[in-house]
Amino acid sequence: MRIFIGTDPRQPIAWVVLANSIARHSSIPVEITPLVLSQLPITRQGLTQFTFSRFLVPWLCKFQGRALFLDADMVVTGDIAELVNDLSDCASSVRVNQNQPRFEWPSAMLFNAYNCQMLTPEYIQNPANSLFDLSWADHGVGKFDPAWNHCVSYDAPRLDAKLYHFTKGIPIWPETTGENGAPQDKVWLKEAKIALSSVSHKELMGGSVHVKKAS
Repeated sequence: MRIFIGTDPRQPIAWVVLANSIARHSSIPVEITPLVLSQLPITRQGLTQFTFSRFLVPWLCKFQGRALFLDADMVVTGDIAELVNDLSDCASSVRVNQNQPRFEWPSAMLFNAYNCQMLTPEYIQNPANSLFDLSWADHGVGKFDPAWNHCVSYDAPRLDAKLYHFTKGIPIWPETTGENGAPQDKVWLKEAKIALSSVSHKELMGGSVHVKKAS
């Protein structure tokens, strides 16, 4: 499954934790690609460098197959196969969680790339095209299970979601922890601890030919 993550060079920890959480819980092979603006054929950006590059996903897939876009400030605790193997509404251009504020819909998008051929680099680069209204979805906007984009601090708190979106900021700053934190913070912190961890050098490399043996 092709998965694209919007990345911001000011906060690489976010996409690293998300990518590891996807791979760690997935029962199917995943191909995870960070969207790095300097590598892409557009320069348009907004609050983040991936504000508009997210819409390049169908073009990057040569308008073939399906692909998932996710904002970086997310963490996955479910098996991504459950989301991508749900074919109940695959005729649309894109599927989103519609049970959340409208402006959050594009934060997680499951594209049917063939049905998104309007999304060329030229179309995306043009400031006259808002893109976030999803008017380009001429095959319609479908839905997926809201558990796959739980918007922390906007949706009613839950600890049984499968994808958490920390849209007000991942829990690493004073502004997003402490009194201003959310019960779901511990989900991200757990995945971050795993993503940034390692066993000891001896446990990992002790039997390797690269470790000098005592004479």
